[in-house]
Amino acid sequence: MASIILVRALRPSASTIESSGYICQACRRHESTYRRTRKALRVKPDPSFLPSKTETQDHIIFNPPPSVANVYHTPSLFLPSNDPRRRLHTRASTASTTTPASTAPSSTTAKESVEKRALPSSVRPEYQKKYHLTPEQVEEIRRLRKEDPRKWTRVRLAEKFECSQFFVSLCCAAPEVKAEQDKQLEEIKQRWGRRKTEARDARQERKKLWGQDA
Repeated sequence: MASIILVRALRPSASTIESSGYICQACRRHESTYRRTRKALRVKPDPSFLPSKTETQDHIIFNPPPSVANVYHTPSLFLPSNDPRRRLHTRASTASTTTPASTAPSSTTAKESVEKRALPSSVRPEYQKKYHLTPEQVEEIRRLRKEDPRKWTRVRLAEKFECSQFFVSLCCAAPEVKAEQDKQLEEIKQRWGRRKTEARDARQERKKLWGQDA
């Protein structure tokens, strides 16, 4: 009987109180609670993150995060007299200033070790420049390139005469092939959008400034 009375006291029935009026007191939000929460969250930022009032232009903010202190960064002045790190600092300073004569390597030994050290392999295969082409062969390169530039490309001429493609480009040129390539490039540029066109124009402007920076 006592348990029934206790349950009725804790949870009122629908006959004694309306359901709309029964609201948990802990779940009720007051205006003062909301204002207090907003005030607690309204934290002013650090002055270093605010815009500068003295400088007219933007600047870099250097605000590194906190890190664990390092024992090597603690000066001896701030260490207690009985701290074992004082002996370590003294021992390290004496070891760095005084070097035994027996452990110091001689200049001859150092030179021999440098000579025995193997150099890293080169990125490109080593080759020697050849100056074996005669004026007649140069004229032959020009003739073949002029007769059929699509068949006798720079690569094929360089392989035939055992020279570089750069040397072939110095000897002769194919204006008609270059004109066709320029025409194809213009057709490709016509399909570019605004952003890509502006990016390529900006790249060309930067290339013009390369020589001025030197």
